[in-house]
Amino acid sequence: MTDIRIEREFAVSPDRLFQALTQAEETLAWFGPEGSRVTEGQTDFTKTGPWYMVLFTADGTRYKVSGQITHVTPPRSIGYTWGWHDDDDIRGQESFVTLTVEASAKGAKLLIEHRGLGDDEIGASHTQGWNSSLASLATYLDTAA
Repeated sequence: MTDIRIEREFAVSPDRLFQALTQAEETLAWFGPEGSRVTEGQTDFTKTGPWYMVLFTADGTRYKVSGQITHVTPPRSIGYTWGWHDDDDIRGQESFVTLTVEASAKGAKLLIEHRGLGDDEIGASHTQGWNSSLASLATYLDTAA
């Protein structure tokens, strides 16, 4: 199984970053690779329970991902399971995501740990997706201030 670890700093307070990661209306505004848009979802990451998102990429491809929020420790950490759905809405292999927020010299640091992704190709695809999503988050935080 492949695991990935990504760190990114943002020029906002840890509380502000945690809010952008957990509040449904904010998550819907930035989540997904650049150029994509979330069209529906249950994205309240303030409490444990089910979550899902349906997003469309810039080329019109539809994706659905879902899971269970396993822990929320404001303003420090969120954990959830992650599984992509196929065209018949059947959920595939489950992996595990932990988002950790810490204070940093710039403001706040986000650590993403995504575990159990399968092979290296799947890991590389998720690394690319998370990096693009983090670019969308940075843009969102800059414009929503």
